[in-house]
Amino acid sequence: MIILVLNCGSSSIKYQVLDVESDSHKLLAKGLVERIGLKEGDLTHKPVGKDILKVHEPIENHTKGIKMVLNAITDEKVGVISSLEEIKAVGHRVAHGGEFFQASALVTDDVKEKIRSLFSIAPLHNPANLQGILSIEEVLPGIKQVAVFDTSFHQSIPQVNYMYALPYEYYEKYSVRRYGFHGTSHKFVSRKGALFTGIDYLNSKIITCHVGNGGSVTAVLNGKSFVTSMGFSPVDGLVMGTRSGDVDPSAVLYIARKENMTIDETEQMLNKRSGIEGLSGVSSDMRDIDAACRAGNERALMARTLYYQRVRQYIGKYAALMGGVDLIVFTGGVGENSSDLREEALRGLEFMGVQIDSEINSKIHGDDAVISAASSKVKVAVIATDEELVIATDTFQIVNK
Repeated sequence: MIILVLNCGSSSIKYQVLDVESDSHKLLAKGLVERIGLKEGDLTHKPVGKDILKVHEPIENHTKGIKMVLNAITDEKVGVISSLEEIKAVGHRVAHGGEFFQASALVTDDVKEKIRSLFSIAPLHNPANLQGILSIEEVLPGIKQVAVFDTSFHQSIPQVNYMYALPYEYYEKYSVRRYGFHGTSHKFVSRKGALFTGIDYLNSKIITCHVGNGGSVTAVLNGKSFVTSMGFSPVDGLVMGTRSGDVDPSAVLYIARKENMTIDETEQMLNKRSGIEGLSGVSSDMRDIDAACRAGNERALMARTLYYQRVRQYIGKYAALMGGVDLIVFTGGVGENSSDLREEALRGLEFMGVQIDSEINSKIHGDDAVISAASSKVKVAVIATDEELVIATDTFQIVNK
């Protein structure tokens, strides 16, 4: 079954075309539409085994962007299917499912309305995600669509781990609680990591570290999300590229008062001007930070150290909450490619039974591998995430029910 996977951002569309069966899958093409709504936009289409196609022209909205994607995947030279009729379903990444969705769902009018009702909680993501669904309805009317939610994997978290110690009325009135994100990634790498290392997924204590420009750590207890570092929004938890992570709310209020910042300006500061970029003054990209550290930039070194240490703190915290850990998994752009991050995040955890093989670790950049020493009581693995495959698999299963 040919499935189109879409991940629509406010000004971008990531996509993949996969041929999915019950026990196998094959990637046919992937690509990216960027700069939607600006004077000039870009499409980069990468078909497997064929030349890359690049298009540079105005892309007024998501509907136009999706039409360009459909044209590319059916193109005579660089296409991967002969007709749009071959596409049997479309799977969408949707950031926030609130308390409505504990699993992926076939798109209906009710599902769309619930996604829309969460705009105020996820204003940067859900509107764009819904626009992708509406655009497909316009250009491929009648095709089945499935929404796969970043938050659904975390709906198994017990109440004591998702509640904030705020007046309970705000949970009742506004659903203010910890939701967690990166759920599709944590779900994929925890399962694959257990299989890869020979651990019983349904009887295990696993900590998954999705570390990239955005990042989160999740404790997976017996196959279910038990607690996760991102909270009501993705700004909570780890130090990230431009997000602050954990911070005393009083410090934020103090700055806002001193700087006469509006609520929107304060939110922008926490999401766009903080994190590694805000601390270092260099960049939100760890490759730039690494270069600055090599050049002796002390602020960059401090920022990188804090970035590493926050991952270590959450590993220790979640091991304590679960009463131990069997497997630690690293994934995401930095988690998969930075041996330094993995080494530093695990430094000092020998008392927990964690021993890393530094020689093996130093050689792993993006490949699935076990990097713990043979004598380590806790297994440590690097697992490349594949959120698009999760979306495609969920879409296949739901459409074929």
